[in-house]
Amino acid sequence: MKLYGTFSSMDSTSVPVRRLWLAVLCGYMALGATLQSLPPYVVQHFHGGPLVAGTAVGAAFLATACARPFAGRLADAGRARPVVALGGLLGAVGGAGHLLAPNVGLLVAARLVMGAGEAALFSGALPWVLAGIPPRRRGRVAGWFGLSMWGGLATGPLVAVGLEHWHGFSTVWWGVVVLGAVSTLTVFTTPAQQRPVDDLSPFPSGLRDILPRGASQPGLALGLASYGYGTINALLVLHLHHDRVGGADSALALFAAAFLLTRALGSPLVDRYGGLTVAAGSIVVEAVGLALITVAHLTAVAALGTVLSGMGVALMYPATVAVTLHRTGALRPGTSVGVMTSFWDLGLMVAGPLGGTIAGETGYPAAFLVATVVAALCLPVIAGLRRTAVTPDVPAAAPPAAVDAGRSR
Repeated sequence: MKLYGTFSSMDSTSVPVRRLWLAVLCGYMALGATLQSLPPYVVQHFHGGPLVAGTAVGAAFLATACARPFAGRLADAGRARPVVALGGLLGAVGGAGHLLAPNVGLLVAARLVMGAGEAALFSGALPWVLAGIPPRRRGRVAGWFGLSMWGGLATGPLVAVGLEHWHGFSTVWWGVVVLGAVSTLTVFTTPAQQRPVDDLSPFPSGLRDILPRGASQPGLALGLASYGYGTINALLVLHLHHDRVGGADSALALFAAAFLLTRALGSPLVDRYGGLTVAAGSIVVEAVGLALITVAHLTAVAALGTVLSGMGVALMYPATVAVTLHRTGALRPGTSVGVMTSFWDLGLMVAGPLGGTIAGETGYPAAFLVATVVAALCLPVIAGLRRTAVTPDVPAAAPPAAVDAGRSR
């Protein structure tokens, strides 16, 4: 298989890609479990409404958005191993917070800890993996390595449903703790990352060190796409229960399965047709899926909308990674991709409380209608990216060959 061949070729270098893949998978299984169980847990245990549930879900992504650029820079500077290990540990600590929190305030604090951990986990691992990959293949490899994250998000809800049916919410939170611990222990078995040749300082000396030119516009496109996914995370289960549409137990897993299949089969399309073309097609599919969820009164229609939404979101990340690295250069992939991915987290963070407010005031279909409109707003952003060009920020000491590689398509 091409996927196996890609990982085998990466393993021929010093990058422990299989163990990093497993570590990210376990960490995001923990996060996926919380996404399934947290909304009903907030409603039943703390008697909160959709706004409180959406805020609790979205709070994790605030910390993730803030932490990603710094985690990426540390990885660019050769500190990926401790960053990724810390990410797994924070995930375990956040899971313990879900278990022990006596009120919503401390539950939100636990979500912030978990969000910072997820940022460190993936944004530390990805640039470590990309370090030995030619720029022309980075979109494909980013998409495939991202299956570790999405594999966790796909299986995490299934794990949560099983544990919850077995012995309640407390068992789910214990499972989250164990998965975070396994992620940390897996990272400790990896060799140290090779230091970069230009000896990058792990501490930024200016704004451009953590906000590279050219990363924000692709990030905005990704953030608008992520709003729909955030609405699905925070409100889909509640919507299917409340409006008696049906299929609540399997909805998030169905979304993730469609996402995973599309990502696994479709990632090569990014390098073949270009990130902007793939992003434009993907956002149309996502918007159609969200529109179907908005009007669904039957389980089959909601399921179709969920599948299309998953397919639409699937290739947005590798597409915008390819666009970002083309615009920012290949010398600092951790920092530039970390900044871009922070927009994804911001979209998720806003979707929770805003979607919850809309659902509480006018109903769940209205919240999904807003998500449809937000997804459609991504199209003019993509059109703007086609019209603009950005000269990458390149350190003065960078070797000429490295600069040329960073600017290649």
